[in-house]
Amino acid sequence: MNTVTHPVKRLRYGILGSALLALLAAPMVYAAPHSPPSLHVQAQSWVEVAPDKATLSARLWENTPAVSTLEETDSEALGSARERLEQRASELIAAMEEIGIEERAINAGSLNVYPEHVAGPRNDNGEQDTLMRTRLERPFSVELTNIDQLGDVLDALIGAGVNALDGVQFDLQNRDAATDEALTKALEKARHKADLMASTLGVTLGPVQRIEETQAPVFQPRMMAMRAESDTINSGSASDYRPGTIRIDAGVSVEWALRGQDARGRPGRVAGEPAQ
Repeated sequence: MNTVTHPVKRLRYGILGSALLALLAAPMVYAAPHSPPSLHVQAQSWVEVAPDKATLSARLWENTPAVSTLEETDSEALGSARERLEQRASELIAAMEEIGIEERAINAGSLNVYPEHVAGPRNDNGEQDTLMRTRLERPFSVELTNIDQLGDVLDALIGAGVNALDGVQFDLQNRDAATDEALTKALEKARHKADLMASTLGVTLGPVQRIEETQAPVFQPRMMAMRAESDTINSGSASDYRPGTIRIDAGVSVEWALRGQDARGRPGRVAGEPAQ
């Protein structure tokens, strides 16, 4: 026998079901935790450091005679160009050692070979032919830990007849010490700003809550361009070059808790400290 549900009972179940669904669908509301008073400070600082390391780059090269096509360049011409290059490289290294540069500070790069197009003579029609030749080149670098030797090294390179001076890269032998100094100065500046703001507002700094770097104290070695090639390299002294300074920037963000009249209503209590 079928049991017929009473209409009032069905209505009561329907209302309870709807209420339950509404309760489940409603977002849970929590009381937001109290945000303790704090002081957030950002600061940037820098240091300028005189470089104590320099790397000078130069190149030597020799060319084979210009011909119509590279296939016409014989092995004898290549061998002669290489022999001249190696002789000049040996003379350059000897000149460096003569002025007191240690052998380990001289880096003689490997041989590089490049095809080159050069302008040839004009033909009977007045058109200029394009010729080909081969350049044999060796790069050199000299690393100095005594900046005062820079002028002597440049003079020696010029005297040895380098074909190109590509520049000097100034750097620091102890990068960590310089970057640590920049970061320390940024933190000291942040503390100074925080002390000033807290004293002006009549509160006292509590413990540090958070510290972040907003700019890591890194730097690029300073490059001094001195590009000169072949005939433009004269025999004058290079001792007038000055390295200048390297600037290292650093930035920090620091947050302190606060003590004082505004620290949740009780003087002298640390922000966020539970009430007694």
